[in-house]
Amino acid sequence: MHLLILGGDGYLGWPTAMYFSQRGYEVTVVDNYFRRNSCIELDVGMLYALPSLIERAKIWYEHTGKEIKVVIGDLTDAELMRSLFTGRVEYSWAVDIKFTGIPETVVHYAEQPSAPYSLFNYKYANITIANNLLVTNNLMFAVRDFSRGTHVIKLGTMGEYGTPNIDIEEGWLEVKHKGRKDRFLFPRQASSLYHTTKIMDTDLMWFGVRMWDLCVTDLMQGPVYGIETEESRIDDRLKTIFNYDEIFGTIINRFIVQAVADYPLTVYGSGGQTRGYLNIKDTLQCVLLSEKNPAAKGELRIFNQIMETFSVIELAEMTRRVGRNLGFGVQINHLENPRKEAEEHYYNPTYQGLQDLGVKPHCLTDEVMERMFAVVGRHKDNIRKDVIFRGVKW
Repeated sequence: MHLLILGGDGYLGWPTAMYFSQRGYEVTVVDNYFRRNSCIELDVGMLYALPSLIERAKIWYEHTGKEIKVVIGDLTDAELMRSLFTGRVEYSWAVDIKFTGIPETVVHYAEQPSAPYSLFNYKYANITIANNLLVTNNLMFAVRDFSRGTHVIKLGTMGEYGTPNIDIEEGWLEVKHKGRKDRFLFPRQASSLYHTTKIMDTDLMWFGVRMWDLCVTDLMQGPVYGIETEESRIDDRLKTIFNYDEIFGTIINRFIVQAVADYPLTVYGSGGQTRGYLNIKDTLQCVLLSEKNPAAKGELRIFNQIMETFSVIELAEMTRRVGRNLGFGVQINHLENPRKEAEEHYYNPTYQGLQDLGVKPHCLTDEVMERMFAVVGRHKDNIRKDVIFRGVKW
């Protein structure tokens, strides 16, 4: 089985590449180092230095004898995208330079992933819109033109839904109106331009499904936390990219770094904002089981990819409790909320579909958090307090 991963250098992309490679898949990854370059441009912190994507693929091969082909390039270039399906692709690194063949499955991570980045200023807003929509559109047309049976697994986000005052279904909603009923995509009300582009991605793919019978699974993912996976333990250099800043760091990862650095936890407003979360290991499970149980021809299948819900203040209090038990003097700081969002709201999403496929959740426990404290603690000297909070407002 040939698996193509778009955005293979990222926080989720690289662990996904190793995870599938370890299970016998032929894996090709594509990336243009957007996130790494943005970290340099915005001067935000990564917890530790990482080898290049090509170096990591070589390290993986040295340890396992398994090849991850690498392509360095910008997927907003339609011709690059199409080359991945036609055999004209030029690999940046591969043990066997021979074209692997049209991918049976494509995992689409290749997007600017940050809400604060998308609203930093008009320039970064434009970059977000152009990158995210062009990559998705290029992928959709490449699949249409060369391989309509390819299964696309697209990473959406629970942020597409916003925080409606009704239960959030898994992607779809039956509507009764004036004696008739129909099934529609669940209403979207994004809270950032990044999340708005994700809504547009879903609409693009839904168009491709309706018009050309494409096969698409859209995973509405909540914020992910974690550092290590089973594969990354093979060699410390195989760990994934880890941000702790406001721009690219996810909240649990940020809180643990703040606790280790003796920086008061940055809770926006009252901290009542509630979201769904999952361990990075569960992201890998979800993508694998989605691949093994693909959407049907002409189907847009949507799963809400979360395992449990927490409010921000619940996460902060848990971080403080675990941190203090480990000897850290963790404090909580309630900041004026820089975001336009409801701090107290109803939030009840459905998220049973992936567990029905066989996903076994890793819940956020004290032990899980303690393990993350230990890993972050080893890199404490690398933490820059000046990049933790930038106060991007919208």
